[in-house]
Order: sequence, then structure tokens, then C-alpha cells
Amino acid sequence: MNWTILKTESDYNKALERLDIIFDAEPNSPDFAEAELLGLLISNYEDKHYPIASPNPIEAIKLKMEELGLKNKDLQPYIGSKSYVSSILSGKREITLRIANILHHKLGIPTVVFFNANV
Repeated sequence: MNWTILKTESDYNKALERLDIIFDAEPNSPDFAEAELLGLLISNYEDKHYPIASPNPIEAIKLKMEELGLKNKDLQPYIGSKSYVSSILSGKREITLRIANILHHKLGIPTVVFFNANV
């Protein structure tokens, strides 16, 4: 089939069905090339029609803290006093570039979380 940009939900569903059929195609085969193309077309359609919002940086920090078993006091050595940490986590203070950088390095939070946020 000759694929073009997916414009409708029907086109999208057909592309998903076809990709499901040829997903395990051998590299360098025509089906493999078609699967790569479908992956790009499907990704493009999903980016336009099913966008994923950027995570809220404060929620990302809290989630990472929970994952690592950290409490607010565990951030004090990195970013400041108990009240300063609390004011950041409550949204009363902005996350500065310095703090974003520290949280990126100490907690492993991607920097994009801090810069594409809609807080």
C-alpha cells in the first residue's frame, strides 16, 4: 500500500492494524521499510491528535522523591532551609535555574521538565 500522511482516525487505525501485522519484519525487507514509515506516520498523527502535556515540575519532584524514599528534609543539603524547600514544593517559590540544575543532577529529573512546564 502507498502510505501518505494520516489525516483521519480511520487512516490512523488502518496504519496501526498494518503495523501490527508487519511489526516483526526482517531488517532490510520491504515490510521492514514499511514498518519504519508507519511508525513515523503514526507518531506524527499521535503528536497532533493525542498530545501529552508536559509534567508539572513540582509533581515530578514529589514523584521522584517518593520513588527514592526521600522526605523534604533530604533536599535541604542541596537547595536550602526547611522553609525554602517547603515553599518550593508548595509552589509558593519558583524553581530557579540553579535549583533545577541541582534537582536534575541529584534526583535525575530531566531538565526538560523544568523548562517546558505549564505551572
